[in-house]
Amino acid sequence: MATFFEAIEKRRSYYAISKDSVASDERIKEIVEHAVKHVPSAFNSQSARVIILLGKEHDKFWDLTTEALKAVVGDGDFSGTQQKMDGFKAGYGTVLFFEDQEPILKLQESFPLYAENFPIWSEQSSGMHQFAVWTGLENEGFGASLQHYNPIVDELVIKEWNVPETWKLRAQMPFGKPVQEPGEKEFLPLENRVKLYK
Repeated sequence: MATFFEAIEKRRSYYAISKDSVASDERIKEIVEHAVKHVPSAFNSQSARVIILLGKEHDKFWDLTTEALKAVVGDGDFSGTQQKMDGFKAGYGTVLFFEDQEPILKLQESFPLYAENFPIWSEQSSGMHQFAVWTGLENEGFGASLQHYNPIVDELVIKEWNVPETWKLRAQMPFGKPVQEPGEKEFLPLENRVKLYK
């Protein structure tokens, strides 16, 4: 098992993935549940909500997303987008990340001084949940990437999976067994990005 910093370093965007599983469905659920339980949220709002789609439900999501995008593109060239959709559908599953607006609205009412900050803090918390799940899946041997087809797919997700209307879709994470390693990653000089004063 990788150390914390090794796991962070190994986490990459994998676009070439297969339907082969490298861990049980129960283990996938455990990874997501651990993140939802332990990742922090502003004022302990616990506003993160997650749906895990596996098997035919995963396929259905990418089929529906493909149709929604075709409607947007119209008569335009869809070949590049179709290739992306096929790549995501080729994976084992997809994690849908939501933020429940109900606890956020309650906090805005209870703490009006910070009202405009709660949606920002919600987004920050969602990003941490996405990162934790992504790193956890990577540590288990899966490859994943983070996608944002919201708000185009919001209504179809609500309808198809009985999602409460207060849940706001923030991101989609297709994952599967990696079949190709990502390319080398370039890093900007750290001296321009980190400052230490003492």
